[in-house]
Amino acid sequence: MGFIRPRVVRLAVIAVTLALTPAHAQQPAQMTLAEIERMALQNNPTLAQAEAAIRAARGRSRQAGAFPNPVAGYQGEEFAFRAFTERSKHSFFVEQAIPLGGKLSKSRRVVEQEIAQTETESAAQKQRVLNTIRMLYYEALGAERRVELRTELSRIAREAIKTTSELLNVGQADRPDFLESEIEAQRVELDLVNAQNDREQIWRLLASVVGLPAMEPARLAGDIESNLPKLDQQALVATLLNESPEIKSARAEVERARAVLARAKAERVPDLFVRGSVGYSNELLAHTGPGIRKTGPEASIEIGVTLPLFNRNQGGIAAAEAEIVVAERDLQRVELALRMRLAQAFRDYNSAANAVERYKQVILPRAARAHELYLASFKQMAASYPQVLISQRTLFQVREDYLDALVALHQNAIQIEGFFLTGALDGPRLKSSESRFIKE
Repeated sequence: MGFIRPRVVRLAVIAVTLALTPAHAQQPAQMTLAEIERMALQNNPTLAQAEAAIRAARGRSRQAGAFPNPVAGYQGEEFAFRAFTERSKHSFFVEQAIPLGGKLSKSRRVVEQEIAQTETESAAQKQRVLNTIRMLYYEALGAERRVELRTELSRIAREAIKTTSELLNVGQADRPDFLESEIEAQRVELDLVNAQNDREQIWRLLASVVGLPAMEPARLAGDIESNLPKLDQQALVATLLNESPEIKSARAEVERARAVLARAKAERVPDLFVRGSVGYSNELLAHTGPGIRKTGPEASIEIGVTLPLFNRNQGGIAAAEAEIVVAERDLQRVELALRMRLAQAFRDYNSAANAVERYKQVILPRAARAHELYLASFKQMAASYPQVLISQRTLFQVREDYLDALVALHQNAIQIEGFFLTGALDGPRLKSSESRFIKE
């Protein structure tokens, strides 16, 4: 290179100026995370589903404790067709079963534990929705920033083509430089289109979770580089094992299994059976005086119990005892699984936090400095324009990698603080009631 290319130098200076200046164009009608969360809590169908499940469980609780209805009816006896008015008996009766052994209260206790599980699942579903919204929010913020970066790089690439073409026409640039600028521009344009498609897809995902799929895209308010999360692993272990909805649901399942055992044992106590009737008998009384008299009004009462001779619900009790073991072991399993997930999540969180710090303190400044040095060398004819272009591409790639690390940091923190609950559009994990304890 035996001459200085002043237009190319000016192009490179413009490029580095734009590359080192973040694009934060302020636009009206920005949507905040709080607004998106509020819309999701109002419109996500799984939350209404969970609330309806709570009402259904409460209804089953009332039904499980309801006293059985009496049976009322008519009874006729001794119908003699040739002497109907002399032999027949007519009565109305009321029959009532009276559950003993606290069966009704114990049945209600079983369903009350199901209410607790349903309420816990409702809270978990709300947390799933919020977790997903927050993760998509930061992913969308990152997508917006990525589009801004690639838009700036695309503008620089287009300017490079124009400048290189002008220099080529006056003999101050080589044909390979011009082809290199064209290739770079096409590559950058393709990356920009891909970034725009990613941003559109993330917004559609966000709108679906909110429950408003037709919601128009809007610019999000917030700075992905501010309020970076800082988590304490030891403190979060205690919080996770005490407050996690999965832990609460598993504990409620243990209590429900114990309530089922108590109800199964109460089944051995026989129920009381009472039946009373009032009627009229046409049967003639024995002749004890003048005239013929009928028996007339009469009443009867029956009281009985079921004798638990052959069926003392041995199988039901054994099954209930086994269910307690299953529930207790499942609680242990959930605790261990949460500890494992926390360890894995903290590994990813720490990796993202270290990456953010390293990019911010070391890699980004050095990438910018390398680009400045290539520009200086280019001015002194010690470096070629493709070298400047490569350093510029590296600088933008480093900035995108830094952006990815920021998104990963926020998302990992959201998962950890949100008890690892995901699946905002999955149906709530609801338990069906023990129908044998509910009397229609």
